[in-house]
Amino acid sequence: MPIIRYVTLALIALTISAASSSAQEAKAKKKAAPNPAYQAIEDVPGLPRVLLIGDSISIGYTLAVREELKGKANVHRPATNCGPTTRGVELIDAWLGNGKRDVIHFNFGLHDLKFIDDQGKNTPPEKGRVQVSAADYEKNLETIVGRMKKTGAKLIFATTTPVPPGEPQRIKGDERKYNDIARRVMQKHGVAIDDLCAFCEPRLAELQLPANVHFKPEGSKQLAAQVAASILQALEKK
Repeated sequence: MPIIRYVTLALIALTISAASSSAQEAKAKKKAAPNPAYQAIEDVPGLPRVLLIGDSISIGYTLAVREELKGKANVHRPATNCGPTTRGVELIDAWLGNGKRDVIHFNFGLHDLKFIDDQGKNTPPEKGRVQVSAADYEKNLETIVGRMKKTGAKLIFATTTPVPPGEPQRIKGDERKYNDIARRVMQKHGVAIDDLCAFCEPRLAELQLPANVHFKPEGSKQLAAQVAASILQALEKK
């Protein structure tokens, strides 16, 4: 092979390799970029401390809740998707930490009622089983609420938002069954209820993505306003 052709091919290979490496690095950095909702906040002295606990729905409204309560409360959340009640039972002590909490606004439900296969992966309902049974959901909520009550904080449970038609891993209407269980537990323990399900149900086409439990940006903003209002109401009662 002529030396010039060899050198040219070598340069092309190096260029391709460098471009591939750069693309992989950029992809890794993008993947590793933390969700801004997970960012730890520095408390403003003198303001009450609020903790949000919940799945991706709550992650979606966290920043907007902080904005709504700016100058009124320090709003924290675990730097994770809190998932089903099984994870809540396991990690609630770590999420609560040792600091004082004036209000805890929390939800579990959408991950409990979704369907998984034998390997724990998401699957259509006809091919799997519900991740957390109704009976275990109730038992786990009892455990979680019992632990939260020890903090002395005002507790607010947010009802699970609706499962729309066509959602691939859940059955429409199951949120009602799980919300009924949650209401029973909360009423038993005197926990306030922020009925996000009833709040957004009449306007799902406007607020929620089609065939998807997640919300449009405007939907998350509307949920945030409702959540912030429920938190302010609880703070006024302290």
